[in-house]
Amino acid sequence: MGSTSAANHGSEGVGRRDLIKRSAALGLFSVPAVGFLSACASSGGGGQSKDKTGKKTAKNPLGVNETAKMEFVLFDGGFGKEYAQDAVKIYEKDFPKATVKFSATQKIQSTLQPRFNQGTPPDLIDNSGAEQMDMGVLVGKNQLADLTPLFDAPSYDDPNKKVRDTLRPGIVEMGQFDGNPIWIMYYAYTVYGVWYSQKALDSLDAEYPQTWDQMIAVCEKAKKKGMAGWTYAGKYPYYIPFSLYPMIGKVGGVEVLNAIDNLEPNAWKHPAVKACFEAYYELYKKGYILQGTPGLDHIQSQTAWAQGKALFIPNGSWVENESANVIPSDFNLAVSAPTGIDKNDKMPFGTIWASGGEPFIVPAKAANAPGGMEQLRIMLSEASSKNFTSKVKSLTAYNGGTDGITLTPGLTSGVAALKLAGSNVVNPRMQDWYVQLQKEKIGVAGLGEMMAGRLTPAETIQKIQGFADEAAKDTSIKHYKHQ
Repeated sequence: MGSTSAANHGSEGVGRRDLIKRSAALGLFSVPAVGFLSACASSGGGGQSKDKTGKKTAKNPLGVNETAKMEFVLFDGGFGKEYAQDAVKIYEKDFPKATVKFSATQKIQSTLQPRFNQGTPPDLIDNSGAEQMDMGVLVGKNQLADLTPLFDAPSYDDPNKKVRDTLRPGIVEMGQFDGNPIWIMYYAYTVYGVWYSQKALDSLDAEYPQTWDQMIAVCEKAKKKGMAGWTYAGKYPYYIPFSLYPMIGKVGGVEVLNAIDNLEPNAWKHPAVKACFEAYYELYKKGYILQGTPGLDHIQSQTAWAQGKALFIPNGSWVENESANVIPSDFNLAVSAPTGIDKNDKMPFGTIWASGGEPFIVPAKAANAPGGMEQLRIMLSEASSKNFTSKVKSLTAYNGGTDGITLTPGLTSGVAALKLAGSNVVNPRMQDWYVQLQKEKIGVAGLGEMMAGRLTPAETIQKIQGFADEAAKDTSIKHYKHQ
C-alpha cells in the first residue's frame, strides 16, 4: 500500500494503523469513500485533449511527444519524494523540450478525484496511502490506461529485453483484474515471512527449522532459556497469514491458495489448511506464544520481539524500518520462508510470499499517457531501482538492482530468501481482493480467536469457511478469480 511513514504508525492511533492504510508497500486497496464511488459513476464527459504522440524510435519506444508537458503526482509517504524526483530528472534529460510538473501529496483521492471527474487527470499517479483511490472502481469505470505497451516495450537498460522480462515474479499478474489488460504497476516489493534475530537463534545453538518437528524443538529450547517461541500482533491478527498462507501453499500447493482466493466452496477444508492450522495451534497449546500476545498491537509485539522476549514473529519487510528504534545493533535481523510440515509437502522449503506494493497508474484520459509510461520505464531501470533501494531500504519490482549497494541486514536476508525461493514465490490475493474478509473475519474473528485458544482449529476452519461462503454470495462486492 502507500508508504505513510512506517515509523509513525504507533503514535497515530489504531485508525492510521489499519492494514489497508499500511506503509511500506503492501499493495492493498483501501475502502473507497462513498463520494468517490458516486463521482466516478457519473464521470465521463468532457476532459482534456490528448497530446499528439511522437515518433517511435529505439530511444523513444513508446512514442513520447518530445515537447508535450508531463504531469506526475506522487504519494508523499515513508518512501519520500527524492527517488521520484531523481527519475524525473532523467526524463527531463531525455526530453529536454518537455516541461515536467511534479507534485507530491498525502491526499491523493481528494486532490485527484475532481480531476478524474472533469477528465483532466495527470499523466502518472502513485495511487497510495490512506487516501488511495479504489482500484476496482477505477478499473470498472474504464478510468485507467492499459499499461501493456510499457510492459512490452524494450527495457531502459537493454533493448533486447522487454520491461516485463526484467521484473520480479508476480508483478505483472498483480496489476491485472480478471484477465489481460495490466492496469497497475507495483513499484516496491515486499517480502513476507518469519522474522527473527540470527544472534538469538545462534545463542540457542539452533538452525532455522524446516519441518514442524524442528520448529517445536527450537521453541522448546527457547522456552528453557526463558524466551517465547513466537509473538505476533494480537490486536491485528491478520499479520498471522504473512507466514501461515505461504505455509499452506508449501504444504498443499499453490492451487490451495488459489481456491481460497477464488472463494471456492470448501477451499478452507483442504487437508493442507487443517495441517497448518493444527501446527500453529500447537504453538499455543504447548505454551510457546509470548504471554499476553493476544492483547498486543503491532508495535508492542515487535518491541517485545526486538527485546528478545520472543524468537519468531510473522511480518513483512517494512518491519526493519518500522522497528529500527528498538532493534539492537547486533540483532542481526533475518527473515525466512515459513517452516513446513514434513518432506511430503507439495512445494520445497524456501517457498515464500512476496509481492508488489506502491501502485502506479496512468489515467485513461491522461493528455500524455506515453509520457507517464515512459517515466515508469525510467523508474524500472537498474540505476533508478538501485537509487530507490539505497534511499528507502526497500526492494523494487526490478529483478536485481542491489549489486554494489550496502544492504541492511533485513534487506540482505530478504534478497537471500528470494534467491532461495527461485520460482517458488506465492502471492495470495485475499488481502487486496477482499479487504474486510481478510482483516476482520479471517484475521480477527478466525485466526485471532484460535491463537488465543478460544477456538479449536476445526471450529476456526468451519467459521472461516462460513465467512468465505457469505462473501462469495454477496452481490454487492466485486468478485475476482485467478486466471
